[in-house]
Amino acid sequence: MLYGLLVSLFIFLCILLILVILLQKSKSSMGLGGLGGSAQMLFGGSGGQDLFQQVTWVMIALFMAGSLMLTIMSSSKKSAMPSYKTQSAPVQPTEPIE
Repeated sequence: MLYGLLVSLFIFLCILLILVILLQKSKSSMGLGGLGGSAQMLFGGSGGQDLFQQVTWVMIALFMAGSLMLTIMSSSKKSAMPSYKTQSAPVQPTEPIE
């Protein structure tokens, strides 16, 4: 139950991290950060790059801590998938062909 909730939160964090990285203004013309001047009006003359960078670093730290925590939790479990033991039927000896 707790493990599933943490995995869901981790996936949500990954999606948010991707969006925040794409919203940052890059040095080239790629990315979503250069789509308009609304960020400059909202966050001031710098366009909020300092804010986006701080949020990105915090989210990266949460990503690393979450990865480590989920790895430790999954290794403490016996197995992620239940193992089913199958029993095979005993092999009947055959008569030699002459």
